[in-house]
Amino acid sequence: MAPEDSQLDVIIIGGGPAGSTAAALLAEAGHSVALLEKSHHPRFHIGESLLPASLPLLKRLGVAAAVEAIGLRKHGAEFFSPAHQRPQRFDFADGWNKTLCHAYEVRRSSFDAILFERAGHLGAQVVQGCRARQIEFPGEGGVRVQSQRDDGASQCWHARYLIDASGRDTMLGTRLGTKRRNRRHNSSAMYAHFRDAWRSEDPYRAGDIGIFWFDHGWFWFIPLADGMTSVGAVVWPSYMKSRGLPLREFFMQTISLCPPLAERLASATLASDVEATGNYAYSCRRAHGDRFLLVGDAYAFVDPVFSSGVMFAMQGGIAAAEAIDEALRRPAQRRQAFQRFERRMRRGPRVFSWFIYRMTRPAMRELFMAPRNILRMKEALLSLLAGDIYGTTPIWASLRAFRLVYYATSLAHPRATLAALLARARHIRPIQPEQAAAGG
Repeated sequence: MAPEDSQLDVIIIGGGPAGSTAAALLAEAGHSVALLEKSHHPRFHIGESLLPASLPLLKRLGVAAAVEAIGLRKHGAEFFSPAHQRPQRFDFADGWNKTLCHAYEVRRSSFDAILFERAGHLGAQVVQGCRARQIEFPGEGGVRVQSQRDDGASQCWHARYLIDASGRDTMLGTRLGTKRRNRRHNSSAMYAHFRDAWRSEDPYRAGDIGIFWFDHGWFWFIPLADGMTSVGAVVWPSYMKSRGLPLREFFMQTISLCPPLAERLASATLASDVEATGNYAYSCRRAHGDRFLLVGDAYAFVDPVFSSGVMFAMQGGIAAAEAIDEALRRPAQRRQAFQRFERRMRRGPRVFSWFIYRMTRPAMRELFMAPRNILRMKEALLSLLAGDIYGTTPIWASLRAFRLVYYATSLAHPRATLAALLARARHIRPIQPEQAAAGG
Protein backbone atom coordinates (compact mmCIF):
# COMPACT_ATOMS: atom_id res chain seq x y z
CA MET A 1 0.00 0.00 0.00
CA ALA A 2 1.34 3.40 -0.96
CA PRO A 3 2.20 5.68 1.97
CA GLU A 4 -0.32 8.42 2.70
CA ASP A 5 1.97 11.19 1.51
CA SER A 6 3.49 9.47 -1.55
CA GLN A 7 2.65 10.59 -5.08
CA LEU A 8 1.97 8.13 -7.85
CA ASP A 9 2.23 8.77 -11.55
CA VAL A 10 -1.29 7.50 -12.25
CA ILE A 11 -4.30 6.40 -10.24
CA ILE A 12 -6.97 4.37 -12.02
CA ILE A 13 -10.52 3.97 -10.77
CA GLY A 14 -12.09 0.71 -11.91
CA GLY A 15 -10.56 -2.72 -12.45
CA GLY A 16 -12.52 -3.82 -15.52
CA PRO A 17 -10.99 -4.37 -18.98
CA ALA A 18 -10.33 -0.65 -19.57
CA GLY A 19 -8.70 0.09 -16.22
CA SER A 20 -6.72 -3.15 -16.05
CA THR A 21 -5.40 -2.72 -19.60
CA ALA A 22 -4.24 0.83 -18.88
CA ALA A 23 -2.69 -0.20 -15.55
CA ALA A 24 -0.83 -3.13 -17.10
CA LEU A 25 0.72 -1.08 -19.91
CA LEU A 26 1.64 1.90 -17.71
CA ALA A 27 3.24 -0.34 -15.10
CA GLU A 28 5.12 -2.22 -17.82
CA ALA A 29 6.42 1.15 -19.06
CA GLY A 30 7.89 1.80 -15.62
CA HIS A 31 5.33 4.21 -14.17
CA SER A 32 3.93 3.99 -10.64
CA VAL A 33 0.26 3.05 -10.85
CA ALA A 34 -2.51 2.26 -8.39
CA LEU A 35 -5.60 0.42 -9.66
CA LEU A 36 -8.65 0.64 -7.39
CA GLU A 37 -11.54 -1.81 -7.84
CA LYS A 38 -14.65 -1.40 -5.71
CA SER A 39 -15.57 -5.11 -5.90
CA HIS A 40 -13.56 -8.32 -5.58
CA HIS A 41 -12.59 -10.45 -8.56
CA PRO A 42 -14.11 -12.61 -9.81
CA ARG A 43 -17.37 -10.63 -9.97
CA PHE A 44 -20.31 -10.92 -12.34
CA HIS A 45 -20.48 -8.70 -15.40
CA ILE A 46 -22.48 -8.89 -18.60
CA GLY A 47 -20.91 -8.56 -22.05
CA GLU A 48 -19.39 -11.99 -22.63
CA SER A 49 -18.77 -11.89 -26.38
CA LEU A 50 -15.35 -10.75 -27.61
CA LEU A 51 -14.47 -9.59 -31.13
CA PRO A 52 -11.63 -10.92 -33.30
CA ALA A 53 -9.92 -7.53 -33.24
CA SER A 54 -9.50 -7.96 -29.47
CA LEU A 55 -7.16 -10.94 -29.89
CA PRO A 56 -4.08 -8.89 -30.87
CA LEU A 57 -4.72 -6.75 -27.78
CA LEU A 58 -4.74 -9.85 -25.59
CA LYS A 59 -1.42 -10.92 -27.10
CA ARG A 60 0.02 -7.48 -26.42
CA LEU A 61 -0.98 -7.82 -22.76
CA GLY A 62 0.41 -11.35 -22.53
CA VAL A 63 -2.90 -13.00 -21.62
CA ALA A 64 -3.92 -14.65 -24.90
CA ALA A 65 -3.30 -18.20 -23.66
CA ALA A 66 -5.10 -17.59 -20.37
CA VAL A 67 -8.17 -16.21 -22.16
CA GLU A 68 -8.17 -19.07 -24.65
CA ALA A 69 -8.21 -21.51 -21.71
CA ILE A 70 -11.47 -20.07 -20.32
CA GLY A 71 -13.14 -19.19 -23.63
CA LEU A 72 -15.34 -20.88 -26.18
CA ARG A 73 -14.16 -20.16 -29.69
CA LYS A 74 -16.52 -18.04 -31.80
CA HIS A 75 -16.20 -18.04 -35.58
CA GLY A 76 -19.13 -15.85 -36.50
CA ALA A 77 -22.60 -14.55 -35.78
CA GLU A 78 -26.04 -15.66 -36.90
CA PHE A 79 -28.88 -13.15 -37.37
CA PHE A 80 -32.56 -14.11 -37.17
CA SER A 81 -35.32 -11.85 -38.47
CA PRO A 82 -39.09 -12.46 -38.15
CA ALA A 83 -39.49 -11.01 -41.64
CA HIS A 84 -37.18 -13.60 -43.21
CA GLN A 85 -37.60 -17.36 -43.42
CA ARG A 86 -33.93 -18.24 -42.97
CA PRO A 87 -31.23 -16.90 -40.67
CA GLN A 88 -28.15 -15.23 -42.10
CA ARG A 89 -24.72 -16.35 -40.93
CA PHE A 90 -21.64 -14.13 -40.99
CA ASP A 91 -18.24 -15.81 -40.72
CA PHE A 92 -15.35 -13.63 -39.58
CA ALA A 93 -13.05 -15.59 -41.90
CA ASP A 94 -14.87 -14.00 -44.85
CA GLY A 95 -13.93 -10.49 -43.72
CA TRP A 96 -11.37 -8.27 -45.38
CA ASN A 97 -8.58 -9.22 -42.99
CA LYS A 98 -8.50 -13.02 -43.13
CA THR A 99 -6.31 -13.29 -40.04
CA LEU A 100 -9.12 -11.99 -37.79
CA CYS A 101 -11.11 -15.18 -38.16
CA HIS A 102 -12.29 -15.98 -34.64
CA ALA A 103 -12.83 -14.64 -31.14
CA TYR A 104 -14.05 -16.07 -27.82
CA GLU A 105 -17.16 -16.17 -25.68
CA VAL A 106 -16.02 -15.75 -22.07
CA ARG A 107 -17.42 -15.49 -18.60
CA ARG A 108 -16.62 -11.90 -17.76
CA SER A 109 -15.93 -12.77 -14.14
CA SER A 110 -12.98 -14.93 -15.23
CA PHE A 111 -11.89 -12.69 -18.10
CA ASP A 112 -11.81 -9.52 -16.01
CA ALA A 113 -9.92 -11.33 -13.24
CA ILE A 114 -7.23 -12.39 -15.73
CA LEU A 115 -6.67 -8.79 -16.87
CA PHE A 116 -6.70 -7.45 -13.31
CA GLU A 117 -4.14 -10.01 -12.13
CA ARG A 118 -1.97 -9.28 -15.15
CA ALA A 119 -1.83 -5.62 -14.20
CA GLY A 120 -0.61 -6.60 -10.74
CA HIS A 121 1.94 -9.02 -12.19
CA LEU A 122 3.40 -6.24 -14.33
CA GLY A 123 3.89 -3.99 -11.34
CA ALA A 124 0.68 -2.02 -10.80
CA GLN A 125 -0.52 -1.70 -7.22
CA VAL A 126 -3.92 -3.40 -7.41
CA VAL A 127 -6.42 -2.91 -4.61
CA GLN A 128 -9.76 -4.68 -4.44
CA GLY A 129 -12.72 -3.80 -2.25
CA CYS A 130 -11.67 -0.16 -2.48
CA ARG A 131 -14.22 2.40 -3.63
CA ALA A 132 -13.24 5.91 -4.74
CA ARG A 133 -15.41 8.32 -2.79
CA GLN A 134 -14.09 11.75 -3.73
CA ILE A 135 -11.92 13.23 -6.47
CA GLU A 136 -10.20 16.58 -6.19
CA PHE A 137 -7.97 18.54 -8.53
CA PRO A 138 -5.99 20.84 -6.20
CA GLY A 139 -4.67 24.13 -7.48
CA GLU A 140 -1.07 23.04 -7.12
CA GLY A 141 -1.60 20.33 -9.76
CA GLY A 142 -2.16 16.60 -9.84
CA VAL A 143 -5.17 14.78 -8.48
CA ARG A 144 -6.27 13.61 -5.05
CA VAL A 145 -8.60 10.64 -4.56
CA GLN A 146 -10.23 9.72 -1.28
CA SER A 147 -11.09 6.02 -1.10
CA GLN A 148 -12.81 3.71 1.35
CA ARG A 149 -12.09 0.02 1.90
CA ASP A 150 -14.68 -2.64 2.65
CA ASP A 151 -13.67 -2.52 6.31
CA GLY A 152 -14.40 1.21 6.45
CA ALA A 153 -10.76 2.31 6.40
CA SER A 154 -10.10 5.37 4.24
CA GLN A 155 -7.02 6.47 2.34
CA CYS A 156 -5.99 9.52 0.36
CA TRP A 157 -4.15 8.88 -2.91
CA HIS A 158 -2.08 11.48 -4.75
CA ALA A 159 -1.12 11.17 -8.41
CA ARG A 160 -0.10 13.26 -11.37
CA TYR A 161 -2.90 11.88 -13.55
CA LEU A 162 -6.21 10.06 -13.14
CA ILE A 163 -7.88 7.52 -15.42
CA ASP A 164 -11.58 7.08 -14.78
CA ALA A 165 -12.48 3.52 -15.75
CA SER A 166 -15.39 3.34 -13.30
CA GLY A 167 -17.76 1.86 -15.87
CA ARG A 168 -21.43 2.72 -15.64
CA ASP A 169 -20.75 4.55 -12.39
CA THR A 170 -19.30 7.24 -14.71
CA MET A 171 -17.74 8.88 -11.67
CA LEU A 172 -16.14 11.90 -13.31
CA GLY A 173 -18.77 12.32 -16.01
CA THR A 174 -21.42 12.56 -13.31
CA ARG A 175 -19.32 14.78 -11.05
CA LEU A 176 -18.47 17.23 -13.85
CA GLY A 177 -21.95 17.18 -15.38
CA THR A 178 -20.69 16.03 -18.80
CA LYS A 179 -22.65 12.75 -19.01
CA ARG A 180 -25.56 12.88 -21.44
CA ARG A 181 -28.21 10.33 -22.28
CA ASN A 182 -27.99 9.30 -25.92
CA ARG A 183 -31.14 10.83 -27.38
CA ARG A 184 -30.70 9.03 -30.68
CA HIS A 185 -30.70 5.59 -29.12
CA ASN A 186 -32.40 4.55 -25.93
CA SER A 187 -32.84 0.98 -24.75
CA SER A 188 -33.44 -1.14 -21.69
CA ALA A 189 -32.19 -4.66 -21.11
CA MET A 190 -33.02 -7.87 -19.26
CA TYR A 191 -30.60 -10.79 -19.06
CA ALA A 192 -29.81 -14.07 -17.31
CA HIS A 193 -27.85 -17.31 -17.68
CA PHE A 194 -29.50 -20.59 -18.73
CA ARG A 195 -28.43 -24.19 -18.28
CA ASP A 196 -28.91 -26.86 -20.99
CA ALA A 197 -29.79 -24.46 -23.80
CA TRP A 198 -29.48 -25.66 -27.40
CA ARG A 199 -25.95 -26.11 -28.76
CA SER A 200 -24.91 -26.72 -32.33
CA GLU A 201 -23.73 -30.26 -32.97
CA ASP A 202 -21.04 -28.80 -35.21
CA PRO A 203 -18.08 -28.01 -32.93
CA TYR A 204 -17.03 -25.25 -35.31
CA ARG A 205 -20.36 -23.47 -34.72
CA ALA A 206 -20.86 -24.28 -31.04
CA GLY A 207 -19.61 -20.89 -29.84
CA ASP A 208 -21.21 -18.62 -32.42
CA ILE A 209 -23.38 -15.81 -31.10
CA GLY A 210 -27.03 -15.55 -32.14
CA ILE A 211 -28.81 -12.21 -32.67
CA PHE A 212 -32.61 -12.41 -32.80
CA TRP A 213 -34.75 -9.48 -33.89
CA PHE A 214 -38.32 -9.38 -32.59
CA ASP A 215 -41.10 -6.80 -32.44
CA HIS A 216 -39.80 -5.00 -29.34
CA GLY A 217 -36.04 -5.07 -29.93
CA TRP A 218 -33.51 -7.88 -30.15
CA PHE A 219 -32.04 -10.80 -28.16
CA TRP A 220 -28.51 -12.08 -27.71
CA PHE A 221 -27.72 -15.80 -27.33
CA ILE A 222 -24.13 -16.42 -26.19
CA PRO A 223 -22.92 -19.98 -25.43
CA LEU A 224 -20.22 -20.22 -22.76
CA ALA A 225 -17.48 -22.81 -22.26
CA ASP A 226 -18.90 -24.15 -18.99
CA GLY A 227 -22.19 -25.16 -20.58
CA MET A 228 -24.11 -22.06 -19.56
CA THR A 229 -25.69 -19.70 -22.10
CA SER A 230 -26.09 -15.96 -21.66
CA VAL A 231 -29.42 -14.66 -22.96
CA GLY A 232 -30.47 -11.04 -22.97
CA ALA A 233 -33.26 -8.90 -24.38
CA VAL A 234 -32.51 -5.33 -25.46
CA VAL A 235 -35.89 -3.63 -25.75
CA TRP A 236 -37.51 -0.25 -26.24
CA PRO A 237 -38.14 1.64 -22.98
CA SER A 238 -41.83 1.72 -23.89
CA TYR A 239 -41.92 -2.08 -23.80
CA MET A 240 -40.12 -2.27 -20.48
CA LYS A 241 -42.52 0.26 -19.04
CA SER A 242 -45.45 -2.00 -19.96
CA ARG A 243 -44.27 -4.68 -17.55
CA GLY A 244 -46.99 -5.83 -15.16
CA LEU A 245 -45.31 -9.05 -14.04
CA PRO A 246 -42.35 -9.84 -11.79
CA LEU A 247 -39.12 -9.46 -13.76
CA ARG A 248 -38.45 -13.19 -14.07
CA GLU A 249 -41.90 -13.91 -15.50
CA PHE A 250 -41.77 -10.87 -17.77
CA PHE A 251 -38.38 -11.98 -19.15
CA MET A 252 -39.66 -15.48 -19.90
CA GLN A 253 -42.79 -14.03 -21.48
CA THR A 254 -40.62 -11.80 -23.65
CA ILE A 255 -38.60 -14.81 -24.81
CA SER A 256 -41.84 -16.52 -25.85
CA LEU A 257 -42.43 -13.66 -28.31
CA CYS A 258 -39.42 -14.83 -30.35
CA PRO A 259 -40.14 -18.42 -31.50
CA PRO A 260 -36.62 -19.23 -32.86
CA LEU A 261 -35.06 -18.25 -29.52
CA ALA A 262 -37.79 -19.93 -27.48
CA GLU A 263 -37.07 -23.15 -29.38
CA ARG A 264 -33.40 -22.98 -28.41
CA LEU A 265 -34.43 -22.57 -24.76
CA ALA A 266 -37.25 -25.13 -24.73
CA SER A 267 -35.27 -27.61 -22.60
CA ALA A 268 -33.24 -25.02 -20.71
CA THR A 269 -33.63 -23.83 -17.14
CA LEU A 270 -32.74 -20.50 -15.59
CA ALA A 271 -29.43 -20.73 -13.77
CA SER A 272 -29.24 -17.18 -12.40
CA ASP A 273 -31.38 -14.30 -11.31
CA VAL A 274 -32.81 -12.12 -14.06
CA GLU A 275 -31.26 -8.65 -14.06
CA ALA A 276 -32.53 -5.44 -15.66
CA THR A 277 -30.93 -2.19 -16.72
CA GLY A 278 -32.78 0.86 -18.02
CA ASN A 279 -31.93 3.76 -20.32
CA TYR A 280 -28.30 2.79 -20.69
CA ALA A 281 -27.07 4.44 -23.90
CA TYR A 282 -25.06 7.54 -22.99
CA SER A 283 -21.83 9.43 -23.58
CA CYS A 284 -19.80 12.19 -21.97
CA ARG A 285 -19.19 15.44 -23.82
CA ARG A 286 -15.43 14.97 -23.59
CA ALA A 287 -13.05 12.15 -22.78
CA HIS A 288 -10.26 14.16 -21.16
CA GLY A 289 -9.27 17.14 -19.07
CA ASP A 290 -5.92 18.58 -18.07
CA ARG A 291 -5.28 15.82 -15.54
CA PHE A 292 -7.73 13.04 -16.33
CA LEU A 293 -8.89 10.66 -19.03
CA LEU A 294 -12.17 8.72 -19.33
CA VAL A 295 -12.10 5.20 -20.78
CA GLY A 296 -14.56 2.40 -21.45
CA ASP A 297 -18.07 2.75 -20.12
CA ALA A 298 -16.97 5.69 -17.98
CA TYR A 299 -16.88 7.64 -21.25
CA ALA A 300 -19.69 6.12 -23.32
CA PHE A 301 -21.92 3.09 -23.73
CA VAL A 302 -23.67 2.11 -26.95
CA ASP A 303 -26.16 -0.64 -27.75
CA PRO A 304 -24.25 -3.96 -27.51
CA VAL A 305 -25.72 -5.50 -30.67
CA PHE A 306 -22.22 -5.82 -32.19
CA SER A 307 -20.48 -6.95 -28.96
CA SER A 308 -18.19 -3.93 -29.07
CA GLY A 309 -17.99 -3.12 -25.36
CA VAL A 310 -14.86 -5.05 -24.34
CA MET A 311 -12.99 -3.98 -27.47
CA PHE A 312 -13.84 -0.30 -26.88
CA ALA A 313 -12.73 -0.69 -23.26
CA MET A 314 -9.39 -2.28 -24.10
CA GLN A 315 -8.71 0.11 -26.98
CA GLY A 316 -9.47 2.98 -24.61
CA GLY A 317 -7.14 1.53 -21.99
CA ILE A 318 -4.34 1.26 -24.54
CA ALA A 319 -4.95 4.77 -25.84
CA ALA A 320 -4.99 6.17 -22.30
CA ALA A 321 -1.76 4.39 -21.38
CA GLU A 322 -0.03 5.70 -24.50
CA ALA A 323 -1.26 9.26 -23.94
CA ILE A 324 -0.25 9.39 -20.28
CA ASP A 325 3.08 7.70 -20.97
CA GLU A 326 3.85 10.48 -23.46
CA ALA A 327 2.64 13.16 -21.06
CA LEU A 328 4.89 11.81 -18.29
CA ARG A 329 7.96 11.46 -20.49
CA ARG A 330 7.46 14.64 -22.54
CA PRO A 331 5.25 17.03 -20.53
CA ALA A 332 5.34 19.64 -23.30
CA GLN A 333 3.52 17.16 -25.58
CA ARG A 334 0.69 16.45 -23.14
CA ARG A 335 -1.93 18.56 -24.88
CA GLN A 336 -1.32 16.94 -28.28
CA ALA A 337 -1.23 13.46 -26.73
CA PHE A 338 -4.56 14.00 -24.97
CA GLN A 339 -6.16 15.40 -28.13
CA ARG A 340 -5.11 12.29 -30.06
CA PHE A 341 -6.59 10.21 -27.24
CA GLU A 342 -9.88 12.11 -27.53
CA ARG A 343 -10.10 11.46 -31.28
CA ARG A 344 -9.41 7.76 -30.77
CA MET A 345 -12.05 7.46 -28.06
CA ARG A 346 -14.69 9.02 -30.29
CA ARG A 347 -13.84 6.84 -33.28
CA GLY A 348 -15.29 3.52 -32.18
CA PRO A 349 -18.72 4.68 -30.95
CA ARG A 350 -19.05 6.97 -33.97
CA VAL A 351 -18.38 4.21 -36.50
CA PHE A 352 -20.61 1.63 -34.81
CA SER A 353 -23.44 4.02 -33.94
CA TRP A 354 -24.38 4.72 -37.55
CA PHE A 355 -25.28 1.05 -37.92
CA ILE A 356 -26.76 0.68 -34.44
CA TYR A 357 -29.20 3.57 -34.92
CA ARG A 358 -30.53 1.89 -38.05
CA MET A 359 -30.61 -1.77 -37.03
CA THR A 360 -34.38 -1.71 -36.54
CA ARG A 361 -35.05 -0.15 -39.96
CA PRO A 362 -36.46 -2.41 -42.71
CA ALA A 363 -33.75 -1.36 -45.17
CA MET A 364 -30.92 -2.33 -42.79
CA ARG A 365 -32.48 -5.69 -42.03
CA GLU A 366 -32.79 -6.42 -45.73
CA LEU A 367 -29.13 -5.61 -46.30
CA PHE A 368 -28.04 -7.73 -43.31
CA MET A 369 -30.23 -10.68 -44.20
CA ALA A 370 -29.21 -10.71 -47.89
CA PRO A 371 -25.67 -9.30 -47.99
CA ARG A 372 -23.89 -8.83 -51.32
CA ASN A 373 -20.20 -8.36 -51.85
CA ILE A 374 -20.42 -5.76 -54.61
CA LEU A 375 -17.47 -3.37 -54.14
CA ARG A 376 -16.43 -5.71 -51.31
CA MET A 377 -19.23 -4.34 -49.12
CA LYS A 378 -19.86 -7.66 -47.36
CA GLU A 379 -16.16 -8.05 -46.54
CA ALA A 380 -16.08 -4.53 -45.15
CA LEU A 381 -19.22 -5.16 -43.08
CA LEU A 382 -17.67 -8.34 -41.68
CA SER A 383 -14.53 -6.40 -40.78
CA LEU A 384 -16.73 -3.95 -38.90
CA LEU A 385 -18.44 -6.85 -37.09
CA ALA A 386 -14.97 -8.18 -36.23
CA GLY A 387 -14.01 -4.81 -34.72
CA ASP A 388 -11.33 -4.13 -37.33
CA ILE A 389 -11.74 -0.34 -37.35
CA TYR A 390 -8.56 0.88 -35.66
CA GLY A 391 -5.92 -0.52 -37.98
CA THR A 392 -5.05 -0.06 -41.63
CA THR A 393 -7.57 -2.42 -43.24
CA PRO A 394 -8.97 -0.36 -46.17
CA ILE A 395 -12.69 -0.89 -45.51
CA TRP A 396 -13.89 2.70 -45.54
CA ALA A 397 -14.73 3.20 -49.22
CA SER A 398 -16.74 -0.02 -49.19
CA LEU A 399 -18.58 1.02 -46.03
CA ARG A 400 -19.43 4.36 -47.65
CA ALA A 401 -20.82 2.42 -50.60
CA PHE A 402 -22.86 0.32 -48.17
CA ARG A 403 -24.32 3.50 -46.68
CA LEU A 404 -25.32 4.74 -50.13
CA VAL A 405 -27.05 1.44 -50.86
CA TYR A 406 -28.84 1.70 -47.51
CA TYR A 407 -30.13 5.19 -48.31
CA ALA A 408 -31.20 4.14 -51.79
CA THR A 409 -33.05 1.13 -50.37
CA SER A 410 -34.79 3.35 -47.81
CA LEU A 411 -35.90 5.81 -50.48
CA ALA A 412 -37.21 2.97 -52.62
CA HIS A 413 -39.62 1.99 -49.82
CA PRO A 414 -40.78 5.35 -48.41
CA ARG A 415 -43.82 4.08 -46.50
CA ALA A 416 -41.95 1.39 -44.60
CA THR A 417 -39.08 3.79 -43.91
CA LEU A 418 -41.38 6.51 -42.56
CA ALA A 419 -43.31 4.02 -40.43
CA ALA A 420 -40.06 2.74 -38.92
CA LEU A 421 -38.86 6.29 -38.20
CA LEU A 422 -42.11 7.21 -36.44
CA ALA A 423 -42.13 3.97 -34.43
CA ARG A 424 -38.56 4.51 -33.32
CA ALA A 425 -39.26 8.08 -32.23
CA ARG A 426 -42.21 6.85 -30.20
CA HIS A 427 -40.44 3.91 -28.59
CA ILE A 428 -37.19 5.60 -27.52
CA ARG A 429 -38.87 8.12 -25.25
CA PRO A 430 -36.98 7.78 -21.98
CA ILE A 431 -38.30 6.33 -18.75
CA GLN A 432 -36.71 6.61 -15.36
CA PRO A 433 -34.24 3.83 -14.47
CA GLU A 434 -36.33 2.83 -11.47
CA GLN A 435 -39.31 2.39 -13.80
CA ALA A 436 -37.32 -0.03 -15.93
CA ALA A 437 -36.50 -2.10 -12.86
CA ALA A 438 -39.95 -1.87 -11.28
CA GLY A 439 -42.12 -1.83 -14.37
CA GLY A 440 -43.92 1.28 -13.14
